[in-house]
Amino acid sequence: VVFYFTSSSVNSSACTIYMGKNKYLIKHDWPQDIWFHVAKLSLTHVYLRLHKGENIEDIPKEVLMDCAHLVKANSIQGCKMNNINVVYMPWSNLKKTADRVFHRQKDVKIVTMEKKVNEILNRLEKSKVEQFPDLAAEKERRDCEERNEKEKREMDELRSCSSQMKVENMSSNQDGSDSDEFM
Repeated sequence: VVFYFTSSSVNSSACTIYMGKNKYLIKHDWPQDIWFHVAKLSLTHVYLRLHKGENIEDIPKEVLMDCAHLVKANSIQGCKMNNINVVYMPWSNLKKTADRVFHRQKDVKIVTMEKKVNEILNRLEKSKVEQFPDLAAEKERRDCEERNEKEKREMDELRSCSSQMKVENMSSNQDGSDSDEFM
């Protein structure tokens, strides 16, 4: 079971935020997702699905606050506390081992949640949708699309003369060389 939320964004396209019903239900490999959790507290995770071409720096502040509110509100301990830190980073930086949760410290961001804002939580709750997605099938579909796009770019490059017409390979009969040898 996955709960999906729609965040109102500064721009016209809405962002998809999702979380599992419990910490065990979302295991995926979607590198462009941003992973959120309350630092040093319970294991509630919220994920933000970025649009193609976006990165962590492109997240609007309003969307960041929506994600932070969701993860705080669904944390067993965090929901009762003020001034908590919400950690977020690209999913690809996630490393769950006994001593560390991430690969690179420089990719870890923190936002402090002073207190909950009921208006934000109420708006998100109204957009909540419960679904039973096949995350493995979604991943395969995404991987297939990426392979197709890569193949298309490679074919377009091969079709264009730009890959064959390199300045370092060109010569001219104006460069002073004797080109009469073929006669």
